[in-house]
Amino acid sequence: MRTSEPLRLWVCCLMAALQLPAASTLGGTDPLPATAPRTEFSAPAPGSYRLAHIQPSADAVLLDSDGTPRHLKKLVAGKVTLLTFFYASCPDPLGCPFAFGMLHDLHHRLAPRPEVAGRLRFVSISMDPVHDTPAVLRQYAGDALQRRDIEWRYLTARSVPELLPLLDDFGQDVSVDLDARGRPTRVLHHMLKMFLIDARGEIREIYSLSFMQPEVIANDVHTLLMER
Repeated sequence: MRTSEPLRLWVCCLMAALQLPAASTLGGTDPLPATAPRTEFSAPAPGSYRLAHIQPSADAVLLDSDGTPRHLKKLVAGKVTLLTFFYASCPDPLGCPFAFGMLHDLHHRLAPRPEVAGRLRFVSISMDPVHDTPAVLRQYAGDALQRRDIEWRYLTARSVPELLPLLDDFGQDVSVDLDARGRPTRVLHHMLKMFLIDARGEIREIYSLSFMQPEVIANDVHTLLMER
């Protein structure tokens, strides 16, 4: 019997909270192809449907992988953006590493297409600012930071209290560890999600693990790029 999704993700991020080593050290190389959950439907053709307007993307001041403060609102403007929250130390192959592998899969699918070049970016935001410093992000990202066909930004917050309002704005449910004075010290676990944001900074789709299908996401990206 397969472990249920909530329990599996809870175990994943509990291990991350305990600082257990990740099951896979990426070291700047592409991971093995992500294996998507089985789907019972065929993705509709790009442009044959419209994506809903869900909500504006939230803003926060975050640290880039070089330590420079960046406004998230500005980073997600002007291009179609796929945004995820992650832990660099998450060891579950169907947790954060799955999302990382999915984005690499999408890069290989979409980067060669001329209609995508310069119009798509990936944004990965750490939910563990205590551990995931800019230096850790640079090591985790590897050569993804150097790519120009599809821009990929890695960001972290300066503290857990500064991160929590952003997680709330994105509807990212988490459990938070508190110190003896009741102050938040660390996010303990989260549900894996991926957010598709249009060039105007509006969230148009939210993918849970069951719907992180490469063909579906690729077609949704093309559908947004075809909008006028």
